[in-house]
Amino acid sequence: MGKAFGAVASVGAVATLYAMKKTWDPLPSVKAAGFTTLDMSAYEDNKLVTEKWRGKPIFVLKQSPEMVEYAKKKDELKRLIKVGNDYFMIVVGLCTHLGCIPGYRPERKDFLCACHGGQYDSTAEVTKAPPPRGLDIPPFKVDGMKVVLGEEGPEYKKMLQDGITLPV
Repeated sequence: MGKAFGAVASVGAVATLYAMKKTWDPLPSVKAAGFTTLDMSAYEDNKLVTEKWRGKPIFVLKQSPEMVEYAKKKDELKRLIKVGNDYFMIVVGLCTHLGCIPGYRPERKDFLCACHGGQYDSTAEVTKAPPPRGLDIPPFKVDGMKVVLGEEGPEYKKMLQDGITLPV
């Protein structure tokens, strides 16, 4: 009788633990929201496109040849993401000072944060304080002509290691 009771209790305990684990796991819809795939062939030079990833605005700016030369001259090419033969600025569109959304000025090829006058260049590096650092780069993985946001590829890990961006 004791062994039968122990077996039934064991089965009940395992079922309870399994049910508890299922409630702790994120829903499939939540897991899917963690990744966003961008087709980089759709973007145009010097035209800012705002995407969305995990509820945050993501700025995508394809660099024109002049912008790439500027980045090389300022030693900021390391902040750009190379996909095929093109370079892209892909950043979280929130100012690193107070979290405002900077506006892009295509004629000047820079960003202006209206909250306190902070400015960023076309690589999202600070050109005028008060922001403490450039706009943050979200985790990404380059997959052919696509970029998957939310997945840490070798390029992103190198940026983290070199101190180009902070984890988001």
